[in-house]
Amino acid sequence: MKLVRFLFSTRLTAILFIVFCVAMAVGTFVESIHNTVTARIWVYNAWWFEAIMGVFVLNFIGNIKRYRLLRWEKWPVLLLHGAWILIILGAFVTRYFGFEGVMPIREGETTNTFLSEKTYVTILIDGEMDGNLQRKKLQDDFLFSEATNNSFRWKSTFDTQDFSVEYVDFLSNAAEDLVEDPDGEFFLKIVEAGDGNRHDHYIGFGEIVNIHNVLFTLNNPTAGAINIEWDQANDRYTIDTPFGGTSMQMATQTLEEVPVDTQLSLRFRSLYSLAGMQFVFPDPVIQGSYQIVKDEESFQDALTLKIITEGESETIQVLGAKGFTNEPKQISLNGLDFWVQYGSLQHELPFALKLNDFIAEKYPGTEKSYSSFMSRVSVADYPPFDHDIYMNHILNHKGYRFFQASFDPDEKGTVLSVNHDFWGTWITYIGYFILYIGLLGIMFFGKTRFKSLSKTLEKIREKKASLTTIILLFSVSVFSQTHQHESTAIQDLDSTLMRQAIPVEQAAKFGKLVIQDFGGRMKPANTFASELIRKVSKSDTYQSLNADQVLLSIQQNPLLWYQVPFIYLKRGNDSLRRLAGVDEKAKYASFIDFFDKDGSYKLAKPLEGAYKAATPNQFQKDFIETDRRINLLYSAIEGKVLQIFPVPDDENNKWVSFAEATDFPFEGVDSLYVANVMPLYIGALRQGAYDQADELLESISGFQRKYGNDIMPSQEKIDAEIMYNQYDIFKKLFAWYMYVGTLMFLVLIFQILYDVRIFGFVVKLCIGLISLLFVAQTVGMGARWYISGHAPWSDAYESMLYVAWATVGMGLAFGRKSKLTIAATAFVASMVLMIAHWNWMDPEIANLVPVLDSYWLMIHVAVIVGSYGPFALGMIVGFIAMVLMILTTKKTKKRIRLTIDELTVVNELALTVGVVMLTIGNFLGGQWANESWGRYWGWDPKETWALISILVYAFVLHMRLIPGMRSKWLFNLMSVIAFASIIMTYFGVNFYLVGLHSYASGDKVITPSFVYYSIAIVSVVGLFSFLRYNKYFGKKST
Repeated sequence: MKLVRFLFSTRLTAILFIVFCVAMAVGTFVESIHNTVTARIWVYNAWWFEAIMGVFVLNFIGNIKRYRLLRWEKWPVLLLHGAWILIILGAFVTRYFGFEGVMPIREGETTNTFLSEKTYVTILIDGEMDGNLQRKKLQDDFLFSEATNNSFRWKSTFDTQDFSVEYVDFLSNAAEDLVEDPDGEFFLKIVEAGDGNRHDHYIGFGEIVNIHNVLFTLNNPTAGAINIEWDQANDRYTIDTPFGGTSMQMATQTLEEVPVDTQLSLRFRSLYSLAGMQFVFPDPVIQGSYQIVKDEESFQDALTLKIITEGESETIQVLGAKGFTNEPKQISLNGLDFWVQYGSLQHELPFALKLNDFIAEKYPGTEKSYSSFMSRVSVADYPPFDHDIYMNHILNHKGYRFFQASFDPDEKGTVLSVNHDFWGTWITYIGYFILYIGLLGIMFFGKTRFKSLSKTLEKIREKKASLTTIILLFSVSVFSQTHQHESTAIQDLDSTLMRQAIPVEQAAKFGKLVIQDFGGRMKPANTFASELIRKVSKSDTYQSLNADQVLLSIQQNPLLWYQVPFIYLKRGNDSLRRLAGVDEKAKYASFIDFFDKDGSYKLAKPLEGAYKAATPNQFQKDFIETDRRINLLYSAIEGKVLQIFPVPDDENNKWVSFAEATDFPFEGVDSLYVANVMPLYIGALRQGAYDQADELLESISGFQRKYGNDIMPSQEKIDAEIMYNQYDIFKKLFAWYMYVGTLMFLVLIFQILYDVRIFGFVVKLCIGLISLLFVAQTVGMGARWYISGHAPWSDAYESMLYVAWATVGMGLAFGRKSKLTIAATAFVASMVLMIAHWNWMDPEIANLVPVLDSYWLMIHVAVIVGSYGPFALGMIVGFIAMVLMILTTKKTKKRIRLTIDELTVVNELALTVGVVMLTIGNFLGGQWANESWGRYWGWDPKETWALISILVYAFVLHMRLIPGMRSKWLFNLMSVIAFASIIMTYFGVNFYLVGLHSYASGDKVITPSFVYYSIAIVSVVGLFSFLRYNKYFGKKST
């Protein structure tokens, strides 16, 4: 009975929450340090990990009975527990009864087989039994890793003969290569690059080798082959070929003719061009043997086994891996033949697929930036039918799901992933559906904690005669920075630029001209101009010139801009300034400052070390950032970024700049036009002939519409993007949120201390201003959505904007319950927006990778990232509650107790909303994954950490049921600490771990110092608040 009580206890629930979260967290780091297979062996596929889930199920069932959830008024909570049981059961069915694999197909090919996702060891034993040849088969799936302690042993009997198979060693990224061996055979090496990549081939002594349908021999003269003869006695080599061609000595570049059927001396390290291929004999004959060696470029692994029978043993090495089915290797021992194979199994389908066509769509003007790819297949079944398979559009037939996974480099073949998990998927989906209903139910129906908390909050507000809130005061100092040019030469440069500056109205017309960026996105020139000046100079203007004027000035006077101090230098990096040869206090440097008199790049040597560093230090990061600014400015001065001319009839809709036009097939009048229109336009601007300049600009637009109208954005979208660039609303909002939020904090404090009517008016005014700022942010988000054509939460920068928006929205939603939450969330939003505009987040609007182009994205990401808002609210409210505990005195004890009670209820309500949103969002992501790549859960670090966050917050919300963990202090402390899981889910996974969510990542970042300060602050506040809470509110307090 004690065991049963413990299994059904809330203490065990707490232990399971903690252990399960720690195990999953460890798994994500193991995957990042080693690989996915290692994480599966040590964690996700381990028996103890599955045992935890099994105990979870028992605990859920026990608590359903213990808390009498089988009542109508408790149906939402009952559904929640039942849903988790179904989800775990579905995972069990998927793990042990479902299977998946890959199906590579070339265009025109028909196949009914696919390769398993699991890797198998297969042993076939041949021998005689009662005078007849018999075969025995041993086979099982295994996961091996270099980092784990791999071990297995098979014991069996063939007829009456015992034998065993033992694991010896495993080597990842292995290949079979020739290794020098004094006891080996003689081989001659040939290096060729028939498909553009280097390939090594070896011709054995007396062998005939076929290389791309051309025969090569060594000491085995054969008609129609390139015959190499090696005179061992004199160590001389000759070549006799039926194909005419040339040979070129690599050292001297001397070109010689190779006649047909003539025996010539073989030249080593000479490039032979014969029979339509090029090849080199790098070295004389070597003596060696084929062995399995480490090869980082290989996708296969090597498994070493030891076979023992009747006192004799022999080891054997075989290559294999997921997606490979190599021929088995054979050894003979005591009358038995053992055939050993390692890798995927080939499974048969009950129907066949034929690849009719593979289509890869690229973004305009790009070669490898794919917007989508699709496999057009025919299903050979009764009745037959055709189907298009592409990202987020799978083929589902007879329980098999096919989805687009990859494709061959030549775009003539596809790789489809195959999944067969009918029952596991449906059990899990039913669990998801019940979970969604239960989560919504706890907020709106029945006798649930959420509804009782709302009533409790009303009672607290009725009891409050006055509210004393003591809060930290935040001060913001804004330092105005001016940049001074003391040098006379620089003043002359500036005066020249100002004198030749194009009027704002005229420059704005150029800013509306459409260009194609290097990623294939079509955008107005104003967008590039804004990005250029912001990224290079960290400003919105240069002197009195706006972005459009700067871009036109660079086109007018490119040589002058080599000398303009326009490149921002990171504050505090004296080494950078010394290298550039500028003053130690200089804020800017010119392009030519980074080159010496010989034209050598001064940053070359420090950059070499910086780019090689796995985790560059701050100085190295400064060098890298400066190098990027220099290169961006150079691309503008060179003019290649202004890709304004569409190439007629180009299949990729390529646009080119004036500087590149001569390299592309413009013909006739078009050739003359692209060669002259920009010089004419710049000349007209210099002369002040603005009417003529306008006509030339309109003619460029006409040329764009003539040859590139299909991909040009509408005029409305161009105007919207220019307006978006000009207002730069998100950069301004962070300051305004901070100003208004801080003012509201101050006024609330004085309102508590002094009963003055004006304070109530100011609070209402602040709420109104924050509401207006929220509306402005909403409009900005909508504008970004309209301009980009996709939901504005698709990369790191956009999702930060969305977190800030959701945080303020949640604060306004809870504003009726506590005005303090509005001020708190405004401040949090200002911090989020400030972080969003740090160097390592790029606000540039970019094209989507194919997997993100999905309606599932809008739902999944919107809900899951939106949950960060209430979690952020809970974090700041919990912190404020602890500060109030520290500031409690005997006189303020009663009033502060009511405030803490109020904040704690608001905190729990916010966390409940957050858990509901995060849970729904995470499992909607599972459905998105199932629609995108055919499986709903794969232990990817992003989804794993989202699940960890769900369980962490579920633990916090369940602490009230656990003896010894029911205090308001602990709840508020844990609401702050738990937010670290959200930070890890968002930042940690995107920037530190590996996984499928790489498309959401920015540059690799080192942990900011404020993280360590935050840990220290929370620790100190937590300790002192604990002492004060026990003194005034604990059981021993009087």
